[in-house]
Amino acid sequence: MSEVVYEETATMIAAGELQSFVPFGREHCRNHPNAFNLQLRELQPASELWSSDGAAGLVGSLQEVTLQERDRECWQLRKGCVGVGGEEVEFEEELYTAGNMVVWSQGSRSQASSVYKAFTVDSPVQQALWCNFAVPQNKKAVEEEMEQTVCIVQSSCVNVHSTTGKDFISPLPFQLSNLWATKFGLLLERKNPASDALLSPPGEPLPTVFSMLHPLDEIAPVVCKPAGLFEGSRVQYVSDSTMKIVFSCCQPSIVVSYDTVQGTHSVWALRKVTHDERSTVLRCPVEPVGTPLGLMTSGFLTSHLRNVSRLDSPGGSGATGLGPGTGPSCGGGCASPLHYSALHSHQNRIMTSSPGLHSRVHSPSISNMAALSRSHSPGMAAPSFSGAARFNTSFHTPSPRGHHSLLLSPNSTTNESVLVPEMEPIIPDLCMEQLWSETATASSHREMSSQASKVFLTSDLCENHYLCFLVESHQQLRCVKFIESNDTSQLIFASVTSIPAKDAEPLQSIDAMLVLEASGSLVLYTGVTRVSKVFVPGLLSPTFSLSNQPPHLSTPVENISTPANAASRHIRRLDEASMPSPVSELRGPNTKHHEASFLEDYTFQQATSYIHALRDPVCNRVTLELSNGTMLRISIPEIATSELVRKCLQAIRFILPKEAAMKVLVKWYNIYNAPGGPSAHAEWNLFVTCFMTLMGYNTERLAWTRNLHFEVPLSPVIAAKKARPSDGGSDEDWEYLLGSHYHRQMISQPVCGPVDSYSGTAVTTDTEVLSSVSPPSSPSLRLDSSAPLFHHIPALFYVLHLLYQELQLDELQRAGASSLVCLLQQLARDLQLEEYVDLYWRDYPSLISSFTESCLMDQAQIGQMQRPSFLKAEPPSMFSWLSSCLRGEEVLPFPFLPGICQRTRLLVLSYALYIVGDENATSTDVSKYLAKLSAGQKSCASEPAYKRQSSVKFDLSSENLAEKLVVWLTSEGFTLKDLESVPFGVALPIREAIYRCREQPCSDWSEEVCLLIGRQDLTRQAHKMTLAKDKASVSSGLSLEPPTTTEADEEEDGMSDIIQEVTGLIWSQDLRVHEVRRLLQSSRPVRVSVVQLPEVSDHEYIEEKENKLLQLCQRTMALPVGRGLFTLFSYHPVPTEPLPVPKLNLTGRAPPRNTMVDLNSGNIDVPPNMTSWSSFHNGVAAGLKIAPASQVDSAWIAYNKPKSPELANEYAGFLMALGLNGHLTKLATLNIHDYLTKGHEMTSIGLLLGVASAKLGTMDMSITRLLSIHIPALLPPTSTELDVPHNVQVAAVVGIGLVYQGTGHRHNAEVLLAEIGRPPGPEMEYCTDRESYSLAAGLALGMVCLGHGSNLIGMTDLNVPEQLYQYMVGGHRRAQAGANRERHKSPSYQIKEGDTINVDVTCPGATLALAMIYLKTNNRSIADWLKAPDTMFLLDFIKPEFLLLRTLARCIIMWDEILPNAAWVSSNLPQIIQENIGNASVSEDMNLETLVQAHDYIIAGACMAVGFRFAGSANSDAFDCLYKFARRFMKGLTPAAAAVTGHYNLHTCLSMILLSLSMVMAGSGNLKVLQLCRFLHKRTSGEMIYGFHMAHHMALGLLFLGGGRYTLSTSNSAIAALLCALYPHFPAHSTDNRYHLQALRHLAVLAAEPRLLVPVDVDSLKPCYALLEVTYKETQWYEETTVELMAPTMLPELHLLKRVKVKGPRYWELSIDLSKETQHLKSILSRDGVLYVKLRAGQLPYKDDPQGWKSLLASTVNHRNSGVRAFKPEAISTFTSEPALVSFAEFFCKASDGMKHREDTLTLFSAMLYECVTQESPEMLPTYIAIEQAVGALRRSDLPQTFPLWQMRLVVELWDSRVLRGPTSRNGALLTSEFLPVMKNMMDVTLDNWLTDNSSVLRSYMRGEALTKDTQSTMLACFLVYRSIPCLRNTHTQLEGCTSLGDMLLRCSHLGIPLRDLMRLVPVLLGSASGPQTLPGLSQHVY
Repeated sequence: MSEVVYEETATMIAAGELQSFVPFGREHCRNHPNAFNLQLRELQPASELWSSDGAAGLVGSLQEVTLQERDRECWQLRKGCVGVGGEEVEFEEELYTAGNMVVWSQGSRSQASSVYKAFTVDSPVQQALWCNFAVPQNKKAVEEEMEQTVCIVQSSCVNVHSTTGKDFISPLPFQLSNLWATKFGLLLERKNPASDALLSPPGEPLPTVFSMLHPLDEIAPVVCKPAGLFEGSRVQYVSDSTMKIVFSCCQPSIVVSYDTVQGTHSVWALRKVTHDERSTVLRCPVEPVGTPLGLMTSGFLTSHLRNVSRLDSPGGSGATGLGPGTGPSCGGGCASPLHYSALHSHQNRIMTSSPGLHSRVHSPSISNMAALSRSHSPGMAAPSFSGAARFNTSFHTPSPRGHHSLLLSPNSTTNESVLVPEMEPIIPDLCMEQLWSETATASSHREMSSQASKVFLTSDLCENHYLCFLVESHQQLRCVKFIESNDTSQLIFASVTSIPAKDAEPLQSIDAMLVLEASGSLVLYTGVTRVSKVFVPGLLSPTFSLSNQPPHLSTPVENISTPANAASRHIRRLDEASMPSPVSELRGPNTKHHEASFLEDYTFQQATSYIHALRDPVCNRVTLELSNGTMLRISIPEIATSELVRKCLQAIRFILPKEAAMKVLVKWYNIYNAPGGPSAHAEWNLFVTCFMTLMGYNTERLAWTRNLHFEVPLSPVIAAKKARPSDGGSDEDWEYLLGSHYHRQMISQPVCGPVDSYSGTAVTTDTEVLSSVSPPSSPSLRLDSSAPLFHHIPALFYVLHLLYQELQLDELQRAGASSLVCLLQQLARDLQLEEYVDLYWRDYPSLISSFTESCLMDQAQIGQMQRPSFLKAEPPSMFSWLSSCLRGEEVLPFPFLPGICQRTRLLVLSYALYIVGDENATSTDVSKYLAKLSAGQKSCASEPAYKRQSSVKFDLSSENLAEKLVVWLTSEGFTLKDLESVPFGVALPIREAIYRCREQPCSDWSEEVCLLIGRQDLTRQAHKMTLAKDKASVSSGLSLEPPTTTEADEEEDGMSDIIQEVTGLIWSQDLRVHEVRRLLQSSRPVRVSVVQLPEVSDHEYIEEKENKLLQLCQRTMALPVGRGLFTLFSYHPVPTEPLPVPKLNLTGRAPPRNTMVDLNSGNIDVPPNMTSWSSFHNGVAAGLKIAPASQVDSAWIAYNKPKSPELANEYAGFLMALGLNGHLTKLATLNIHDYLTKGHEMTSIGLLLGVASAKLGTMDMSITRLLSIHIPALLPPTSTELDVPHNVQVAAVVGIGLVYQGTGHRHNAEVLLAEIGRPPGPEMEYCTDRESYSLAAGLALGMVCLGHGSNLIGMTDLNVPEQLYQYMVGGHRRAQAGANRERHKSPSYQIKEGDTINVDVTCPGATLALAMIYLKTNNRSIADWLKAPDTMFLLDFIKPEFLLLRTLARCIIMWDEILPNAAWVSSNLPQIIQENIGNASVSEDMNLETLVQAHDYIIAGACMAVGFRFAGSANSDAFDCLYKFARRFMKGLTPAAAAVTGHYNLHTCLSMILLSLSMVMAGSGNLKVLQLCRFLHKRTSGEMIYGFHMAHHMALGLLFLGGGRYTLSTSNSAIAALLCALYPHFPAHSTDNRYHLQALRHLAVLAAEPRLLVPVDVDSLKPCYALLEVTYKETQWYEETTVELMAPTMLPELHLLKRVKVKGPRYWELSIDLSKETQHLKSILSRDGVLYVKLRAGQLPYKDDPQGWKSLLASTVNHRNSGVRAFKPEAISTFTSEPALVSFAEFFCKASDGMKHREDTLTLFSAMLYECVTQESPEMLPTYIAIEQAVGALRRSDLPQTFPLWQMRLVVELWDSRVLRGPTSRNGALLTSEFLPVMKNMMDVTLDNWLTDNSSVLRSYMRGEALTKDTQSTMLACFLVYRSIPCLRNTHTQLEGCTSLGDMLLRCSHLGIPLRDLMRLVPVLLGSASGPQTLPGLSQHVY
C-alpha cells in the first residue's frame, strides 16, 4: 500500500475561471465608421487624391472598398502593469488588427476592457506589434530611456506611435515579409521575390534582414556570425534567402530562425555590432568579385542605398550610370511584388524619367497618405526617409542587363564614375551570433521538420529555462534547455527533449506550459516534466472527467454526470497496445500504469466541439480555440495561494536536489489542485499531510495530523473537503470522489473519538491525551524509509526551522509560524533534537506541551538519513542572536537561506552594523555574521549583489553608524511599511538610528532615505519641484498663485505674476511691492495736469498739454526696461495660450474732466519712429517674465508671432528675452533663418543677441556662422558686400563676445582689436554712430579675453594691452594688417581724421576692454595706465566722461583694494582736484569747470566700482557710503551748482551712483533706495532726458530684481554683462543708439542669480518664516563668522559660505554643508528657492506665535511634572499634524460612556501621547502600547506564547547597553522617560513572585521531567526567556548541590547567563541542597 503513494496516479487538475472570449477590438471595430470613410473618399474629385496620377487613385479607392468586405483579423495579448498608488495593478493588453484599423485596449479581471488607443491607417494593415525603442538621453548618458510604441506595417511604410504621443512614419524600401520586435528596436525581414536571383550578381545575394533602432534612424542590414568549425568564422550580411525568422525575444535577446532547405532551426543571439565586425563587413573590396564580402557590400549595395541623397534633381545624377537599356527593359518586368511605392512619389524618380515606371497600376497598394507624408512634411519624414529610400533602385530593377552588368565589370569606366562618389556604405547596427542549431534529420527514414509554428520561452518550477518550438509536421514540441553562463552574457544550449503535442502555450506566472496533445486532451507540463491533465469544466473533451460546474459559465453546457467505467477501460487497453505511452517515455523505466483509473484518453472524438488550438497566454490565463470556432479563456491555478505554503515550497526547492524537488512540487500541485480541491484555509493542513506522507510518515497514526483532514467537526461520516465556494456541484461528483483511489489511500480507517477543529492552538480532548500518553510502541508510528524525502528529513527540517525563525521576524506572518511549529516539533522529536524541541516549547509553551507523540527510528534508519553538516545540535535562534549582540557578546554567523530569509539577513546585518559597530558588516564582512546555506538548488543566483554604499570611511561615532544603517537599509529597499511589521523589540535599535538621523540628516540624501527617517520636508526637497507651476501646480501640491484681481486693467500691467505669498513674507510691514508696480506700469494713460493761465489761448493750451505729455512719454517709454528686471522669471506660460504682452500706452488724461490727450493730433512735432525702441523694450520685459524652467518649444515661440506689422518690434524684443532666459536654443534653425531673411532690423538685433546669450561661452559653430554673416570684418575679403544695418552689426559684434566669452579665442580677439579702431570708409560707410560700434568691439574683445590678464595664450604677438592703450590715449594709427587691408585703402570722403587715432571714438571701448581683460587680476602696472591725469594741462585733454570709465576700469582691475567707505572713494581723486575743489581761492590757470566735472565723474566711477564689488551683497558699509554720495549729488541739483557742472553731467553721475546703490542692494527692496527712485521718477522736467529715466527705472528694477527672488552675482561673466548693461552714457532720446546700443541694457539679466531661500512648511505647503544660521568661510578681511537670518532671505554668494542651517527649536534642523559641494543648494535656489521645513510637534509657526510663548513645551518650564498633567489630549491637533496621533487622542485618551476604561489607563495613554509629541517620535506610540500590553498580559499570566517577553528582553537590553555607556549616549536614545524602568520593574516583580512560589517547577524542568500543560509551564517558559537562561535540561547533575555561591558561579560560567539573571536562580539552585528557603530575601534585592 505504502509504495503506491509515490507513483503518479492518473492525476488531473481543474482549470478555473472559464469564460468565453471575444477579442475586444472586434466589437470596437464593428462600431467604427471606417467603411463609411472610404465611401466619402470615393466621392472626392480625382484632383484631390494626392497621388502622382489622378485617375489611378480613384481606381485604387474603389478597389479598397471591395477589399474591405473580407478583412482578416488578428490580435495578440500581453501582460500590462502599472503602479497605482504604490500598488502594482496588473491587466491584460490586447492589440487587435483588422482591415485598416488597429485597436489597443486594456482590461483586467476587476475592470472591463477599454480602448487605450485606436489607429486607422490608409491601406490595409499587414501586421501590428508592440516595440520598445531605446532613446539615448544625451551624448554621455549610459542608461537609455525606453519608449513604448505600437508599430503598424502597411505595404509601403511602418507607422510608429509612441505612448507619449510621438508619431513617426518610416517608409519601407522593400516589401516586408515580417517585422520583429527586439530589445534594440525592429528587425525587418524582406520578402524574397523569385526575381531575386535575376537581380543579384552571381554569388552575391542581397541582404534579407535589416534593423531599425529608432523610427528616425536609417534601416541598416544585419550581419551574422554563423558558428563555424574553426574560430573566426566569417562575419557577413544576412543574405541567405532560405533563412526565415520565426521568433524574436527581448530578454534574453535572441532570434530563432528556420532553414527552409535543411529543415532545421537555429538560435542566434542578437547584439550590437562590435567595432571589428563592422570594419570586417565594410572593408573595401580587395578580393576578387565573387566573394560575398567583395564588391557587393561596399559597392553595389551602397550605390543604391545612397542614391536618394540627391533628392533635388528628380531625373538628375542618380540616373547617370544606368545604361540606355534600363528604361525600356523595365516595362515588362516591373510587376514584381517588390515594388515599393516610393517609386511613385515624385521625390524619388531616380531611375529614369520613363513614364511607364510611375503608373499606379503596378502597385495598387500605394497609400496616398504615405506619399503625401513623404513629400510634404519636412519635419517628420525627412530624416527617416533618406535612410529608407536608399534601397529602392537596387531592389526594383529586375533588369539583368545594363545596370548590373555595369556593376560587375571591374574595369568599366562608367562603373567607377558611379561608385567612386558613393563609397560611404551603410553601417550595420546589429549582429546575430549563432548559439545553437538543430542537427539535421537524416532524410532516409524521417521526413523533414516543418517550420515551427510557435516558439516560446518557458521555465520550470526549479528555474530551468527552456526554449520550446512546436513542429506541427511531427506533432512535436521540442524543448531546448538553456543556461546562462557565469558572465550571464552568453547562453549555453543543452539537451533537446521532444514532447508529443498538437499545440502548446507557456504560462509565465506559474512556471508551466499547457500542451494540447494529439488526442485532444490538455496536459500541464512544468519544463519537460508532465504534471497532470487539465480538466476544463463544461467541455466534453476527449478526456472524460468530472467536476462541478461553475455557475457563471457563459456557454450553455449540460451538467456532466459520472461516466461509466467499462468503456474507458477497454479503450485504454487498445490505446496502450497501439502506441507506447508518451508518459512512460518521459518518466523513465519505473513508471507503472494504472489501468484502474478511468480518467484517461478517449481516442474517438465526440459530437460536441473539442479543443483545436491554444493562444494568447498571459500570466496563468490562456485561450482555448474550439473546433466550432468559439473561444474560451481559462486560468490554470497557482501552485499555492497561502504565503506560508509558498515559502515552505521555496525552502524545500532550495535545499533538495532538482529531481527530488521537482517530484515534491509536482506531487503537491496535483493534490492541491485536484478537481473540487480544498478551500484556501485548508491548504496548510493539506500541505502538512502531503509533505509528511512524502517523508514517510503515516499521517493516519499521528493524532494531530489525523485531525488536520477535517473542517467539519463531529460528523460521523468522513466528510470530504469542502468545495471551493465558487464551485457548487452535483452529488455524484462527491460519491465518485469518496470512492477514488486517492481517497481510499489517504483515509484508510475511521477515526475514533470526537474531532477538534484545529486552529493554531490545539485543544485536545481526554481521549486523545490518553492515546498519546500510551507507550508509542505500536509499529504504526515507524517511518517508511522508502519514502522519497526520507533521506532528506534533517536538511528539510533545518531549512524549515530557518524559515520559522524568519516568520518570527514579521508580525504579519507570525501566525504562520505557529502553524509551522507543529510540524517542526514533530520532526525535532523524531530526530531526537532535544534542544530544538525545548526552543519550540519556549516559544509556544501551551501549544507544544500538548504534543507528545514521537516516531521510533532504529539506528539503521537514522544511518540512512543524510545529516547535513550545517545541522548543529544547538538550534539557531534569531532572538537570542540579537540579544547577545545587544549584550556585546561574541556572536557566531547566523545561517540563512538566500532569497528566502531576506528579513533575517536584513536584521542580522543591521545589528552587526549598528549595535556591534562593524561598519563593514554590510560590505566586506558579511560572512562574519551570516552563514549562507548552499544546497542542491542554485547556490547564489538569487543573492542580490552587495552594493558598496560609499567608499568614505566614517569615524565610528554612533551618529555615523546610524547614518550608514539608514542609507544601507534604504538601498536594500526597506521602507517604513516594512519597519512596522518588524516586532517592536527587534525594531527598536533601527528606530533609534532613524531617530538620530532625523535630528541631523544629510542634505543630500535620496528621497527614499528621507522617507524612511520620516522627514517629509527632505523627501519633498529631494522630489524637485518649483513654487508656482502655471495652472498645473494645484495637482503638484504647491499652488502659490498670484491672487486674481477683479479690475481688468489691474491684470494688464504685466506684473501680476509676482508671487505675493513670498513677497508678503519678505516685506510684511508695508506695500512697497504695490508701489513699485505703480511706478513701473506703462499700460494706463498718464495724468497730464497743466494749469491753463488766463493769457493762454485754448489752442496753445492744447499744445502745452501735448508738450507736457511728450515729456511724460519720455518716462513711460523708459519704464519697460525696469519692468523686465522687476518681473524677471516670474511666469510659467501656458503652452496653448500666447504670452500676454501689456500695451505701451502713450496717451494721457487731463484733469479735471479726464479728457484724452494724444500725441497723434498733429498739433506738435513728434519725432518719427519714437516708439520703435520702447516697444522693443516692452517685448523684452514681457519675455523676461518666462521662467527658465518653463515648457517652451519652437512651435510656441512661432505661435506668439504677432499678426500686425506694428508689433514686430515687440516680437523682436520677445525673441531677445527668450535668449536671455535660455529658451531660444529650442527654436528650430529653420525659423531663425526665416526671421533673419525678413530683413527687419529690430528682429535681427533681438535674435542675434538672444541666440548669443543663450549660447553664452559655448563657442557654438553654427551660431558663429550666423553672427559672422553680419560682421564684414569676419567675412573673407573677397565676399560680396552685404548691406547690413549698422545696429545689427553692433549686435552681432557683441554676440561674438558673448558666444566666445572667456575662451580667449585668438582669431576673434585679433579681428575685434582691429575693429575698435576701424577707420571710416569711403562713400558713406562706417561714418555714422561709429562710437557704438567701437564700444561694442571693445566690450566683445573684453568678453572674449575675460579675466585672462597677461596669460593670453598665443596672443603675445598681438600686443593687446599696448594696442588698447594707444586707442585710449591716441597716437599714430598703425597700418591695417590682414584680411581687411583692401577695404581701408582709400580714406573717407566725409570725415578727415588723417593718420591719428580718433580717441573720442576708440577710448571707451579700449578702456572697458582693458578693464575686462585684467578684471580682478590686481595688475598694478596696467591699473596705473588708467590713473586720472594729475595736471591741469592733461585734464583739459580728456573728456570728463572718460575719467569715469578709467576710474571704474582701474578699480575693478585692483578688485581686492576696493573698500566700502568714503575715504577710499575720495582717494581716487588726483591730488590737484583734491586741493582745489571747495577751495575759495582757485588760481587763474585752473579751469574750475574742468576740475568740478572731473571730480564728479571720478567720484561716480569709484562709486560704480563699489557697486560692482559688492553687487548683490546688501553690504551695509557699501550702502551707507554710496547713499551718502547720492545725497550729496541730490543736494547739488540746485541751479547754482548745475551752472558750473552742467545738468547733464550731474544727472549722469547721480544716475550712476543710484545704479550702484541698486546693484549693492539688488533684490532686497531697500526703502531708502526706493525713495530715491520715486523722487527721481517724479521729475519729468526738460533736462530729464529719456536716458536718465531709463537709468532710474533700471535701478528700481534691480532693487526688486525678479520680485525679490533674484540678486546679482559678482562672477566675471556677471560683471561683463553689467558693464555692457550699465554703460554710463545714456541715450538722449528714444531712438538714440549713437554711443551705446539700447538693446544691450537688458544684458543685466545675465548677471542675475536666484539666491532667495523660501522656507515652505511641508504640511500646509505655505511659505513661512524660519530661522537660518549662515556660516561664512574665513577670508582675508574677516574670520569665520556665523550670522542668524530670518528666512525667507537672500543668501550671500554661495562661494563665501561654509554652511547653511535651519535652526531649531521651531523647525526640524536641517544643515546644508557647502564645503563639500554647492550643487544641492544651487538646485534648491534655482527651483524658486523652496526649502521644505517641518514644524516640530508642539510648536507653532513664527507668524502665529512670534515670541514662542504658546508652544506646548512652554508650560513645562516651571514645574517638572506639570507638563503631563496640564496636557489636554483634545488640544493635540494644534501641536502636531500627525494624523495617527490626532486620532489616537480622539479615541483612546478621552473617557466616553461606552468605554469601560479605568481612569489610570486613560492617564497612561495621555502620558504616552505627551511623550511621543514632545519627544518628536510619534512612531513610538505602538511600541509603548505593546510594552504596556506585554506587561499586563504577564501579570495576568495569560501569555499563550512568549513572543512579547522576547521583545521586552530586547528592549531592556538595548536600554541597559545605552545606560552603561554613560549619560552621553542617552540623549540619542528613544526611551528616555521613566516609563521603561517602571515597566521593567513590574515584570521583575511578577516573575520573582512566581519563582518564589513555584521554584519546584523550575527544578523539575532542569531534571528533564515532562512538563504539565498548564499555566505553570507557560510562566516557566516566560521566566526562562526573559531571564535568558539557556536550555538547562539534564544540567541538574552539574548545578544542583552547589555548596556556596562561588561554587555555583564557577559551574555556571560556561552557560553564559548574565549575572543578574543568574542571581535569580540562586535560591533555586542553592536551596535545592539545603532546604527550600535558605536565601529568601536575596532574589528581591539583587538587581
